[in-house]
Amino acid sequence: MSAAAVAQTSAARVRISLQGLALPVLRRVLQERVHVQFNRADLQRVRRGAAAVERLVERGATVYGLNTGFGLLAGTRIPREQIRALQRNLVLSHSAGTGALLEDGIVRLVLVLKIASLVQGYSGVRLETVQALAALLEHEVYPCIPGKGSVGASGDLAPLAHLSAVLLGVGSVRIGGRIVPAALGLKRAGLKPLALGPKEGLALLNGTQVSTALALAGLVRIENVFAAGLASGALSIDAMKGSDAPFDARIHALRRQPGQIDVAAALRRLLHGSRIRASHLRCERVQDPYSMRCQPQVMGACLDLMRCVAATLVREANAVTDNPLVFPENDSVCSGGNFHAEPVAFAADQLALAVAEIGSIAERRIALLVDPKMSGLPAFLVKDSGLNSGFMIAQVTAAALVSENKLLAHPASVDSIPTSANQEDHVSMATHAARRLADMADNAAGVIAIELLAAVQGVEFHRPLKSSAILERIIARVRSKVPHYAADRFFAPDLEAAKRLVTAGAFRDILGEAAVAV
Repeated sequence: MSAAAVAQTSAARVRISLQGLALPVLRRVLQERVHVQFNRADLQRVRRGAAAVERLVERGATVYGLNTGFGLLAGTRIPREQIRALQRNLVLSHSAGTGALLEDGIVRLVLVLKIASLVQGYSGVRLETVQALAALLEHEVYPCIPGKGSVGASGDLAPLAHLSAVLLGVGSVRIGGRIVPAALGLKRAGLKPLALGPKEGLALLNGTQVSTALALAGLVRIENVFAAGLASGALSIDAMKGSDAPFDARIHALRRQPGQIDVAAALRRLLHGSRIRASHLRCERVQDPYSMRCQPQVMGACLDLMRCVAATLVREANAVTDNPLVFPENDSVCSGGNFHAEPVAFAADQLALAVAEIGSIAERRIALLVDPKMSGLPAFLVKDSGLNSGFMIAQVTAAALVSENKLLAHPASVDSIPTSANQEDHVSMATHAARRLADMADNAAGVIAIELLAAVQGVEFHRPLKSSAILERIIARVRSKVPHYAADRFFAPDLEAAKRLVTAGAFRDILGEAAVAV
């Protein structure tokens, strides 16, 4: 049976189905409120799983997570009359997270991923528990989940415990940006505190949903940075009066790397029809610096990584990742390790490499643009340089952001600290591997914003010559927020305005996703 998933049915609504979680829908969940609906097959699968658990309890079989302790305490048998207390204690004791709360969009995606996993019927939870999670989504009641405290195995225990505690009426929720007690959130959603059934606490806490949601959020942010980086890189070529010959399709066909081929095609499209390019077709410059002519090779490699990561994360979004798993067809329970988030950790580390490189190559182009010996433009891209410092310190800011991303790009997945008295002796560290992507994307967006401003400034020194039609639209978009830099002024608001364009995906819209689709 294929994985349970979310499929878009109408504006700002998603529907649980068996067709697979698609990346466009996952993006949508991060951005908008959702409503979850179930079909009969979904409901029947959940009921079958819960019924299998009830039969196992009736038989008195010793099953991990149903009537035993957890982790190192798995050998401790729990009397039947204490099973519900066992599940409640699990949730409360594991609610040990710390740090800043996850933002609403990520919590919303965590809820969707958890529902999509549970509804497949292999977790043994009751239908009312799944429907309670759906009610939180429906009424925009988002559990307050501290971002730190998970090592990415046995699943995202602490953050998912904070989510689950809300179903018990414990903890806090955020409604419309305001934090209120969980009890008020349940009332808004038309719910009463749940008394968890056998295995339900464990099913809710086990799983990679938090790591996966954070990694998906990082991917979406990096997609926007990538698109803006293509735009800024193409503008820098025209500002530098660089060559488009290195983007010849024949070169890239011989390399056979699909991302490289696609990026070269995108750059050809971006530069097509530039009058600036036409003005120096017979110039004496033989080759441009690597940060200009090797954009397809570098950005293409980043694109290939992003595509690989997207495939991994979509699979994970469709996965059942708790433990143990219930197979209702023969009332068997199998313990395994699907909660180990190594695939997500690797995916997050790959994204970190990609976004670090997107910023790194862009910073080198900024350095070229502000250097009159390399660019042929006024020093630091401003008239009367000396009196005016222009983009001098903006390039320093870019260098600082790139350096910080180099540190953050260190792979988290190579670390492991044993937990639970060495029962859980190898862990993935996927959660913070994914969480750090937000900071890295923000840093890279700052670098790309600076390059956009610098490249637009450089192109304007070539007036009345115009760039290509599409690059002129990008210039107009930038200039709608930031005026030409004629003389020194308080610069920080300009950088923030350009950065907001990058993070909002403004340049993905102008470029068209077909050219750089992940």
